[in-house]
Amino acid sequence: MAEPRILRIYLDPNMLASARAGTFGFVRVMTEAFEAEGFRVELRKNSFDERMKSGARNGYSMFLMDEPFHEKSLTMRKAYYYPFWRIEKVAERWEFAVAQRAFDPAETDPVLAKKWFADWRKWIFRKLPERAEKLGMIYVPLQGRLLDHRSFQTMSPVEMIGAVQAQAGDRRILLGLHPGEIYSEAEIAAVTAIAGADARVTLQTGGMDEALRTCDLVATMNSTAALSGYFFEKPAVLFAKSDFHHVMPSVAALGVDEAFRRAETDVPDFAAYLFWFVQLNAIKADAPGAGDAILATCRGHGWEF
Repeated sequence: MAEPRILRIYLDPNMLASARAGTFGFVRVMTEAFEAEGFRVELRKNSFDERMKSGARNGYSMFLMDEPFHEKSLTMRKAYYYPFWRIEKVAERWEFAVAQRAFDPAETDPVLAKKWFADWRKWIFRKLPERAEKLGMIYVPLQGRLLDHRSFQTMSPVEMIGAVQAQAGDRRILLGLHPGEIYSEAEIAAVTAIAGADARVTLQTGGMDEALRTCDLVATMNSTAALSGYFFEKPAVLFAKSDFHHVMPSVAALGVDEAFRRAETDVPDFAAYLFWFVQLNAIKADAPGAGDAILATCRGHGWEF
């Protein structure tokens, strides 16, 4: 039985203000599409209490990145680069629909892929990728909880650094702390000690674009930096589950030695993969038909209207 035609979209404060002002493109398109189907659309604060109440309310709920914990809810997440978005039944990226699909470069149009790749890397990174070079450095973009080994990871981030050190040879290692993370004193002490004990290791906060321009490869749990590195035609090794795992050597599947060997020797089709992963497997908010794609995706996840 179909739910009453009500859609509540739960957003963080800045995005909520933007949506109410009509400047959040993806939400504007979603709102127009659902209103054309006879829905009343409400924009709400994405708080824990509001999400918990949503399960008992009539209608459907769209969360921003949070777990869609009841059958009338879905989650929306930026597909790394504006204006691309995904709508999913789960919040974990490695469980997204695209993560379950097989990538075959032969199924993409090489001319379209190369043009898309050239246009978008210039749009996102300006002329920086054109000056990409390999200067004998492994870039290790770090995320959060550096001392914890979480279920989707092969080891803790600090242990990952040790694995990279064992593979680096005489190459430098740049540890990139995420500028949006708040690290504990114990975490900072741990990475500072690593840098202090190994002359190859440098620690910095941010600076991703320049690191991608100059590194030989990226080693990370599942940082977006690995995907962005493809715009610079830099290979990557993943130490954790991810939605963009298809052509990146995985430590979970291959072990550390083999994952690094393949990253050094196997050259993926960077343009074809990015075109497939972003353009062909996400909803571009400003594209013709984006509203229809949003509706079709929600129906595909079980919403009945």
